[in-house]
Amino acid sequence: MAAPYVTYDDVVAARALLENVAVRTPLVHSRVLSEAVGGPVHLKCESLQRSGSFKIRGAYVRIRKLTDEERARGVVAASAGNHAQGVALGATLVGTKAMVFMPEGAPLPKVEATRAYGAEVVFAGTTVDDALAAAKEHAERTGAVLIHPFDHPDVVAGQGTIGLEIVEQLPDVATIVVPVGGGGLAAGIALAARALRPDIKIVGVQAEQAAAYPASLAVGHPVKVDPAPTMADGIAVGLPGELPFALVNSLVDSVVTVSEESLSRALLLCLERSKLLVEPAGAAAVAAILDHPHAFEPPVVAVLSGGNIDPLLLAKVLRHGLAAAGRYLSFRVRLADRPGALAGLLTRIAELGANVLDVVHERIGARLHLDQTDVLLQVETRGPDHCDEVLAALRRDGHTVLFS
Repeated sequence: MAAPYVTYDDVVAARALLENVAVRTPLVHSRVLSEAVGGPVHLKCESLQRSGSFKIRGAYVRIRKLTDEERARGVVAASAGNHAQGVALGATLVGTKAMVFMPEGAPLPKVEATRAYGAEVVFAGTTVDDALAAAKEHAERTGAVLIHPFDHPDVVAGQGTIGLEIVEQLPDVATIVVPVGGGGLAAGIALAARALRPDIKIVGVQAEQAAAYPASLAVGHPVKVDPAPTMADGIAVGLPGELPFALVNSLVDSVVTVSEESLSRALLLCLERSKLLVEPAGAAAVAAILDHPHAFEPPVVAVLSGGNIDPLLLAKVLRHGLAAAGRYLSFRVRLADRPGALAGLLTRIAELGANVLDVVHERIGARLHLDQTDVLLQVETRGPDHCDEVLAALRRDGHTVLFS
């Protein structure tokens, strides 16, 4: 069923190496997702793993299996952050030096954490693919061993230990939903889980802005795409790995995509309803379930692949998620330019139970008559129904409500 260069036995051997290194992460029931799907949904919390993501599993297994001579040369890797931290921690645990190439603009907390785990950080290019090219050149020039983020049997086997845990923790699991970047995580989980339970469905999830797998699966081989900017930096990979692609192609039932709005809504749900801090890439599986809840046969396990997020990005994503969930409402009201008009509007909004977050009062503009003024408002509401109630009430009051 799987390619011969990585097997179920390799995953079992990887778990032995990871004993006392990787945490057996919990499986947490989600009531809100279960209600949406119509059956049990659990979250596999790799966001609570050492170094904040699943990456320590594959990175440590790869480094642990190096020869003494290879360890003496040191290791090199490329990553937007999670693999970087996994390699840095794995190298420290094994006792070898690590250099990590990261794209310019990589989240500062991930950069600082990588350094804190003991690795030297070098910036190269603007994407993970740029950083990977620099890491490969460094490996060829210096003899350092490249620890690929997804395209190596040891890495795939290490990530596959999550599949073993899921089946052990929830033996009747019917569907596993997993974020996909280069494909190592999905490949490893599919290999392990389907070896134990061939009937399990595996669904991969990519960000729409960086979705190389759908095009690649359509033609039967890895196809390179140019990722657009996405909040899901952890899965923004332009070219699937050869090994992961072979496994995903044969073992994963489908790969779907999710929008930036869906990712932010998923992150907000994890934080607000499950009390779990998850980065956008780590919330991709939840985003897919929110988008199409009836497409997944329960019991479902959604893998939360990482929780390393820059607080500044978190603030932006939460605002984005609140807007996508109908909790923020932005609109423009045209008023008569007379004393008390603005105060009356704000009082009315307060009476409707909405909280005004921002007001821009425009008294001069080409589209305005001399006796008119525009008020651009951003208000906090209780959800989509409350948004509709506020807008309907303002219109009944005779106000002109605009959205441009």
